[in-house]
Amino acid sequence: MQKTTIQPGRPSGTSTYESKPALAFGQAVRAARVAQGVAQDEFAARAGVARSHMGKIERGQHVPTLPLILKIAAALKISAAELMAATERNLRAEIDS
Repeated sequence: MQKTTIQPGRPSGTSTYESKPALAFGQAVRAARVAQGVAQDEFAARAGVARSHMGKIERGQHVPTLPLILKIAAALKISAAELMAATERNLRAEIDS
C-alpha cells in the first residue's frame, strides 16, 4: 500500500489542500482584524496562536481546523457563522470575477 504524502501545514491525516477556500478564509480574517485596528501579533496572542501561524492562515497557506476557527472568531469578537459568511462572500467574489 502506498503511503500518502501530507502537505506541510495541513492537519494530520489530511492529504489535500484547496487554495481558494483557504485564501477566502484568510481574507475574511484579515479584513475583520484590520477593521478592528488590531495588529497581527496582538491578534494572534488573543487567539492563542503563534504569529507566524496566523500569518500563514491570513495568507491562505494553512487551512485551520474547526477548533482554531472558533478561537479566531472569539478573538475577533464575532461568531464563527459571521466569519464563515464573510468567507463565502469572498469565495463568490472570486468565482464572479
